[in-house]
Amino acid sequence: MVNLPNKITVSRILLIPVFMVLLLAPIDFGILRIGEASIPITHLSAAIIFIIASITDWVDGYYARKLNLVTNLGKFLDPLADKLLVSAALIALVQLQAAPAWIVIVIISREFAVTGLRLVLAGEGEVVAANMLGKIKTWAQIIAVSALLLHNIPFELVNFPFDTISLWVAMIFTIVSGWDYFYKNRHAILQSK
Repeated sequence: MVNLPNKITVSRILLIPVFMVLLLAPIDFGILRIGEASIPITHLSAAIIFIIASITDWVDGYYARKLNLVTNLGKFLDPLADKLLVSAALIALVQLQAAPAWIVIVIISREFAVTGLRLVLAGEGEVVAANMLGKIKTWAQIIAVSALLLHNIPFELVNFPFDTISLWVAMIFTIVSGWDYFYKNRHAILQSK
């Protein structure tokens, strides 16, 4: 039976198609103007769905710890849900020409590499939960994607490139946390020779 934290995690995965339809569907509900800045209503709606889905990452972890419902399924599903949500958003942002493809490739490549290592470790009976650096990486990615989805509002009003800076910070944390993950689990790579 799937417990409450895992149900919350699954809800995050189920919000991805809703988010993608709102962001990429050729529907025009108009544009919201805030001073000199503007954002299509569909992009604002997609950003809200993305932020709600992202908040469930904190909620499921909170309930898993509080109710002592940490499971191997949850340790597997939670980072997978994060990767699916962020990867979908980043790929869509490349399509919308709001994020450089090379940064997105770096971020997604790290996610695939770590997922591959997780599968190797799982084959050896090890399930590794995300560490603090991985959590910081995830939240840096969520902040960057949110800023890009919101067309850099409210920072656009003062001409501050928060979205670009946060994307670079997310990429740096992605690289560093990936290196840390591989270094801490190098035994799995060394033993497979």
